Amino acid sequence: MTTTDSTTSKIGWDCVALDCADAAGVAQFYADLLGGRVEADPDGDWFNVVWDGPRIATQLAPNHQSPDWPRGHQQAHLDFVVVDIAAAHERVLELGGVALDPVEAPHPKPDRGFRVYADPAGHPFCLCRPTRDAWD
Repeated sequence: MTTTDSTTSKIGWDCVALDCADAAGVAQFYADLLGGRVEADPDGDWFNVVWDGPRIATQLAPNHQSPDWPRGHQQAHLDFVVVDIAAAHERVLELGGVALDPVEAPHPKPDRGFRVYADPAGHPFCLCRPTRDAWD
């Protein structure tokens, strides 16, 4: 039986990587949304969004087709916590994101604790409230 050294086989977190036709634009969308910055790979096909949370990366995929939420073609999505859903909703739209569900502007004290959006490349993400009473 072969044993593996736990220090060399340990797996750690690196990033969430999103394929997109406009990798620079999608990276800038998330940097602006999250108050971060974009660091570009020298080859220009990989961009890192550096902010206070886990790293998000975008990579150039010229033939990328947007996920088709909610019809079953969603590969993954990101969840972000917000307290002021109305302000976050407006910010997403200003930056080129799209409201998917529901599409209308938020109203006070919604029953559901999340809203679904898409970034400019069509990747779904959610704005979620941290607690049930956070959207007063």
